[in-house]
Amino acid sequence: MSTQSPTPSRALPPNKLPTRTVCSTLFACTLAVQAAHGLALNLPVSTVQATDSPVRLDDVKLLNTDASPLVLLYAATNATDKDLEQFTVTVFIFDKDRRLKARQVAPGRRTLNARAKKFSTMVLDIGGFEAGDTLLVGVDQAQQVGSDDWWHADLRTIAEAKMKSPAPGR
Repeated sequence: MSTQSPTPSRALPPNKLPTRTVCSTLFACTLAVQAAHGLALNLPVSTVQATDSPVRLDDVKLLNTDASPLVLLYAATNATDKDLEQFTVTVFIFDKDRRLKARQVAPGRRTLNARAKKFSTMVLDIGGFEAGDTLLVGVDQAQQVGSDDWWHADLRTIAEAKMKSPAPGR
């Protein structure tokens, strides 16, 4: 029994690809790698907060800006004389036209002692970031140790008002 096809194959012998195909593929791959390395996002990130917020965020920075997901580094400071059991961090993403396009919410660190400062991170896995976007980050709720009551703020309204003010240089 023969294993050959009844019609001759027009395939090239193994390891014999046309030079043009190899060069085109290598060139396209090289451009893709260069583009990926050159597209590190330079997104502005700043804080937004209610005047009576028990937690103040400082030292906000985006890490991993040349890959996905982005990682937000922040310092949370308890502005009260009482320990906090927990708090919630919200990130608002505004587009280049200063319109809210997304938000992400995550719990902050648990147990933030009175007047203490702790660093933490938040993985921004909502995606869709583009050049020209702006990120605002703040705390919209917090709970004291041993209490069932929560402090709340309408952080979205505060963030949108901040973005309505004229952009620097406009």
